[in-house]
Amino acid sequence: MTMPAPIIARRSPGSQGEKIITLAALAVGGQGGGVLTGWITDLAEANGYHAQSTSVAGVAQRTGATVYYVEMCKDTGRIPVFALSPSEGDVDIMVAAELMEAGRAVMRGFVTPGRTTLIASTHRIAAVSEKVVPGDGRADAAQVIAAMGLAADQVVAFDMEAMAAKAGSVISASMFGALAGSGALPFPRESYEAVIRKAGKGVEASLRAFGLAYDCATGDVPPPAAEAAKPRIRMLNVPARLQAGWRALEARLDRLPPETQGIAGLGLKKVVDYQDIAYGGQYLDMIERAARLDAAPFAMTQAAAKYAANALCYDDILRVADLKTRASRHGRVRDEMRIGDDQVLQLTEYFHPRFEELTTTLPARLGAWLQRSGRARRFYARHLDKGRRIRTDSLPGFGMLWAVAALRPWRRSLLRHRIEMAHVASWFDRAMEIAKADRALAAEILANRRLIKGYSDTHARGLSRFDRVMSALPMLRGRPDAADWMRRLRVAALADEQGKALDGALKTVESFAG
Repeated sequence: MTMPAPIIARRSPGSQGEKIITLAALAVGGQGGGVLTGWITDLAEANGYHAQSTSVAGVAQRTGATVYYVEMCKDTGRIPVFALSPSEGDVDIMVAAELMEAGRAVMRGFVTPGRTTLIASTHRIAAVSEKVVPGDGRADAAQVIAAMGLAADQVVAFDMEAMAAKAGSVISASMFGALAGSGALPFPRESYEAVIRKAGKGVEASLRAFGLAYDCATGDVPPPAAEAAKPRIRMLNVPARLQAGWRALEARLDRLPPETQGIAGLGLKKVVDYQDIAYGGQYLDMIERAARLDAAPFAMTQAAAKYAANALCYDDILRVADLKTRASRHGRVRDEMRIGDDQVLQLTEYFHPRFEELTTTLPARLGAWLQRSGRARRFYARHLDKGRRIRTDSLPGFGMLWAVAALRPWRRSLLRHRIEMAHVASWFDRAMEIAKADRALAAEILANRRLIKGYSDTHARGLSRFDRVMSALPMLRGRPDAADWMRRLRVAALADEQGKALDGALKTVESFAG
């Protein structure tokens, strides 16, 4: 998704006398919306204004958005009457801590042409409504920025989260700086900085973030440019005793068609990291098989390289434990939480494995026997079917997960692996059979694997969608537009969780197939 260039427009402060200035701020819990509105209230009062702040209908700690609202007016000796929440068409300044919050402010009528100054960070935090879509549910950022330009009187928009991170602070400080730089409030910069100093917490970092955002909002410095994507290279750190095996895999990779080597290299790295060198050889066997049936531009082989890697690297308890105990993961959490060297991070993981997940993590014969046992299922439901919180910052908790991850060499003997490999073989064999007559349709069959992801109920729902889409193959096979219709069915399956779009698409296929 390409992000449009940031928008910077400065509004000159006005002398409004007794006019009440209305300011609303939309922030996800944990972004410091309360701190920001506290600063704004202190700022107004320090400059001889009456001010009142409220918060409306939100949930804290990153599970929901909160509307913070401030009204202020110059102290003329009379006590003003302030409202408790913003009204449509009656907001002078709108501050949004995330791009889609700005879009929601526009939709709710809080941004008015000829009146409202809109200050928004252009970074993204995916909303729940975007995450629950089986496919790509992300809203179009370009459309939101275009709507902001049409709806607001003045717009100040750039990545304030990145600016705060650069300064070692939080986004509330950079939003405060953007507000000061916009000139929407008739207060000098020195007053803003005095409020931050008075707070007494993280002052230097907050002032750095404030200053960067202020200079960006006034146009004294250009907005931060989006970082160019770093090229991903084919590299994997493997022990010395495995170097020869890894070089042999790379040599096989180099013999693949040039059009496929990039995506296949990434897939090989992922598969070997997931399991071992031999697993990488199994992956390349699949890609070489596809390449022998393909021709330039090798679109089917590229699809095989992408989706075979995802299929072989299925999510199971071993994989979850492995990822949660990696040093890179703990480093990322520390960076995201901005944990200093003098601070201690306490990390609690939540697990609630179902009976099926537990049994499929056992040796194949034992796991299959337990799944057939009603007594074992009832025992698990009564005594073990509950969530558990594990402190992975402690030695016992970390050691428990590390021990589970250490079972990786025995993964091939587990029931889950046997089930997954049977499904992978059936899916891939069917695609290769179709490729002999219709490579385009085979590529779409390979791409259908993206319907299956996750574990537990998510994995079960994905399998159900996959089976329903593949049920149309006998009706489509041999048609000149078979690939196009297979793609349409997959898109429909990814469109909604309830499957209504897929129901309609399947009925259409049945209508012309009959």
